[in-house]
Amino acid sequence: MPFWKTEMTDIKSLTIEELKNEIKALSLPSFRADQIYKWLHKEGVTSFDEMTDLSKALRTQLSEKFDISKCLIEEKYVSIIDGTVKYLYKLNDGEYIESVIMKYKYGYTICVSTQVGCKMGCKFCASTLAGFKRNLLSGEIESQLHSAQRDLGIRISHIVLMGIGEPLDNYDNVIRFIRTVNNENALNISMRDITLSTCGLVDKIYDLMKEELPITLTISLHAPNDEIRNRTMPINKKFGVDEIIKACKDYYSKTSRRVSFEYTLIKDVNDTEQCALELAKKLKGFNCHINLIPVNDVEERGNVRSSEKAINNFCEILKSKGINATIRRTLGKDINASCGQLRRKKQGSEIF
Repeated sequence: MPFWKTEMTDIKSLTIEELKNEIKALSLPSFRADQIYKWLHKEGVTSFDEMTDLSKALRTQLSEKFDISKCLIEEKYVSIIDGTVKYLYKLNDGEYIESVIMKYKYGYTICVSTQVGCKMGCKFCASTLAGFKRNLLSGEIESQLHSAQRDLGIRISHIVLMGIGEPLDNYDNVIRFIRTVNNENALNISMRDITLSTCGLVDKIYDLMKEELPITLTISLHAPNDEIRNRTMPINKKFGVDEIIKACKDYYSKTSRRVSFEYTLIKDVNDTEQCALELAKKLKGFNCHINLIPVNDVEERGNVRSSEKAINNFCEILKSKGINATIRRTLGKDINASCGQLRRKKQGSEIF
């Protein structure tokens, strides 16, 4: 059921099988479902009037029964440093989410949101500050791609589920989204070009394993032990570091897909030589990759970015112990490209 005030079903969040059943219930020929599906998922239309090969009567009939989820561009920022684009989108119900477009040698990557807000409460993240409101429908997650492609005149080839929200906390809609964008009659994006980032919901990692999707799993680890991680990531009190690493090893054994770990470096919190050595010991012999990320400046959090010397030293220690590690290049620094900050400011301005 949609979250906005109309009681109509979001047609963009239906699978092709569900759409065919809806079309059949309207006593329409089955090929209409294929036409509508392509309009929604390949062309990314935002209204039934854009479906020009359907009769006006049919378009009216559909508009009376269904809604189409969409992301309207509320604000847009373009980095003068590297061309990174950040969008603040307004949803059908008036809520706000964000996404970021990054250009690489291989093409364009989008970082999408999966929830309006986040429940996880990580101490270095802006996404949770404005509070959790609801899960996104699969059509709303997808609409972030369509809106950006239309605005920029580009084709997005890679997806990172790392924006506002915890993807595995919105499990069903996220899996539906991944399967939809992979469909050849939709955006036809390879699952191998999709990365899902989670703070470590272990039970859901095992569920994801059973889906047998050849996507890349990334874990927001950010600490080598429970003492540090408990202070920065409340979810760790439910799923500890060792339990998460075991789940990742099981995931790799089942899928043969290398797992990545995100590690945000915070001065005097988790950036010491001792932390690096402890992390290397726990991951010894595991075919994984560690992405080292200098912490973002979030006004309310008070975290301080590690020095360049500490960042480089941390990375070199990992490498010396046989761990594959790199320092992530910061993109869109001049536009606050990390997710959650625009939504928080927008909500604050409307409240006051």
